[in-house]
Amino acid sequence: MNFPQELKYTKDHEWVKIEGDVATIGITEFAQAELGDIVYVEVETVGETIETGEVFGTVEAVKTVSDLFMPLTGEILEFNEELEGSPELVNESPYEDGWMVKVKIEGDLPSDLLSSDAYAELVGKD
Repeated sequence: MNFPQELKYTKDHEWVKIEGDVATIGITEFAQAELGDIVYVEVETVGETIETGEVFGTVEAVKTVSDLFMPLTGEILEFNEELEGSPELVNESPYEDGWMVKVKIEGDLPSDLLSSDAYAELVGKD
């Protein structure tokens, strides 16, 4: 499995790419593999400030619906609208084309964000 070194990860299987005061967030390769074929991604929180650990959207797969948890506090600036017509991008390219939201970071980053090595250990793929 692929867990890029430059990203941070959460125990809820989201990844975070930090560029200045903006974070791009999606779900990990492990998460999309566990969910199976993704058929719908819903994020109706654009423009809202969401606290760490709160739900910012859902991802629907053939087998199940899962909540998406905010890995840091911030205002959701943008939803990846490509996912509306092509939710399978999350399966095909979870770290590139399948990103979900961009967030303006507020406050400090949570101390429980994981490195790629720590996340690989968490999911047993080290």
